Parts: sequence; structure tokens; C-alpha cells
Amino acid sequence: MCRWAAYLGEPVFLEDIVTAPCHSLIEQSHHALEAKTPTNGDGFGVAWYGDRPEPGLYRDILPAWSDPNLKSLCRQIRSGLFLAHVRASTGGATSRANCHPFILGPWAFMHNGQIGGFEKIRRPLEASLTDDLYERLEGGTDSELFFLLLFAEGLEQDPQGAMERATRRVIAAQRGAGIEPSFKLTAALANGETLHAVRYTTHATAPTLYASAFGEGRCIMSEPLDRDGCDWQAVPPGSFVTLSRQGMTVRPFEPASEDLALAG
Repeated sequence: MCRWAAYLGEPVFLEDIVTAPCHSLIEQSHHALEAKTPTNGDGFGVAWYGDRPEPGLYRDILPAWSDPNLKSLCRQIRSGLFLAHVRASTGGATSRANCHPFILGPWAFMHNGQIGGFEKIRRPLEASLTDDLYERLEGGTDSELFFLLLFAEGLEQDPQGAMERATRRVIAAQRGAGIEPSFKLTAALANGETLHAVRYTTHATAPTLYASAFGEGRCIMSEPLDRDGCDWQAVPPGSFVTLSRQGMTVRPFEPASEDLALAG
């Protein structure tokens, strides 16, 4: 599984989260403490918002710890909203197109988790996209396809509802293929103004997610940056988190039908 971090608040240097702390995202890329595998070396990416509506994006297939350009950029770039991701592939080639975050217009998305039986349901899910959305598909991951499903389900008007409806669409496709529903979804989503995150699973244990005040803002990430500094709070499974300049809200995330119990 992957590791990721996102920040919203007064502008800070990306290095304050991505590279500098003792358990920074780069440290987590080769020594994760709460992941299925401790190494996340199948590429990385950062998306940050500045003076333009669309985010800047830098992705590469190198392990995050071995890219000096990433460290240099993080030392120089300040942003009030950014997403950063280190990848441990659960499917799809190690290519730049398969590295997170994914962007479309002002939206950026990254994911830690997996759609079970993806190769058996990929084709019908792709076929359910409009031609315009299908043409935006660049890689071969379940995460990028799910991002495009969010637009098909009304992301721009209703982020939480789109996330729930897209999740239901995945579960319905799994059932249609005779697969027991299996979807781990710990993800972040931003549009330049607001940051959303979700922690959900259809079974077993949802990938970890924590939130904390961070200077004049808030950080949400797969693992705490440290164990002795900020007051990190675990986000409960089955939660949809919204961070804005006004604060943070946590709502129940309930995408599945009543006969599919949430677990975490």
C-alpha cells in the first residue's frame, strides 16, 4: 500500500511535511510503520496550488528518497494547499502516468488502497465513462479510473456524494462479475480551495489515516510525521473529512447498501 500526505492552511514550504521531519513522507517511502509493506518505492508525486486555478504537478518513477530534484523543489515551493504521494504498486506498471496524484482541471486526487478483482471489472467501468472522460485516461491503475468515475458521478457539485456513488458503482461491478465486494479506499481530493479525505473499506481493515493541526493549518496523512510533536488523531473508518479555511468536519461515509456492513 502507499503513503500520502496533504496540507491546507497558511502557505508552508513543502519540505516541512514531505522531506524535513523525522518521519517525513520521504522517510515513510522506505520505512513506513503502519503499512502492509514498509517500502513505497514505485514512484512518487506532488501536486500543489499557487496563483493559478490548476495545480502544479511533479511525478516520477524513481523512489522518492533517491530523487534530488524532489528535495530541491520541496525546499523552494511554498503552498497553502498541496498533496504528496509515495507509491507501492498493487497493479499497473511503474510509469509516470500511473504515479499519483492525478489531476483534471482544478482537481487533484491520490489514493491508498485497492479495488479487488480490478482486471475483471476494469472494462465495464471504463465503458461506463463518457467519451470525454475516457479520453482523459492516461495510465492503467484502478486509482486513476476511480478518479474519473468521480466526475461521472457529479464531483464538481457534490464531492462526498460523488465519492459514495462511485464507490457503489465499483461494488456493483464487482458483484456483477461474481466477485465479493473488496475495496480499500483511503484517499484525498482537492480543488484549490477545499481538501477532502475518505477512509473506508468493505472488509478487513481500512488503510490508516491521521489528522492534526499543523502550524496555521491542518495536515492529514497516512502516518504521523512524528510521535511526540503534533496531536495526531486517527480518522475513524467509514469517515469523510472536509478541510477548509474555516476548519475541519468529519461525516459518516456510507456508500454501500444496507446489506454490506462497513468494517475498519
